[in-house]
Amino acid sequence: MRKVEVISYNKSWPLMYEKEAKRLCDIFGPEIIEIHHIGSTSVHGLPAKPVIDIMPVVKDIEQVDYFNTAMIDIGYEAKGENGLPGRRFFQKGGSERTHHIHFYGIDNPEIDRHLAFRNYLRTHPDALKKYGDLKKELSQRFPDDIDAYIRGKEQLISRIEKKAMYWHQNSESD
Repeated sequence: MRKVEVISYNKSWPLMYEKEAKRLCDIFGPEIIEIHHIGSTSVHGLPAKPVIDIMPVVKDIEQVDYFNTAMIDIGYEAKGENGLPGRRFFQKGGSERTHHIHFYGIDNPEIDRHLAFRNYLRTHPDALKKYGDLKKELSQRFPDDIDAYIRGKEQLISRIEKKAMYWHQNSESD
């Protein structure tokens, strides 16, 4: 059973991202168009589960499957779409997860959603505090129930995502 552990922001998370992003770029080469640190560990000051979320954007999502063996060789478990069509998901660390990799093809709308949410939290301290406080509260209420923890965040995430997408779409056109 996965424990729900939310800890204070760790300044080593960006370095952990950089190290793993380089490994992914070495493996995938020109297939990766861009690569992003996403999720709570990418937002300075936000409490998080200590799992680095990385989002490589690739030319062709179908090509990612050809790299499964290389990913397994560096400690990842290939999970396929893992419930989200158009994504390829990998996790590292088993029940003590350290990294999640979310591959998307260049035109997937999930890319903007992830980046908008991250960037909104980075620039809106009130939303960051509200989200961080909820994560800490839920992790204390549901230390042994990851599903309840996730469900408990859904409503606030949905509200923040709506604001973030509006903000993102309107700030891009400036």
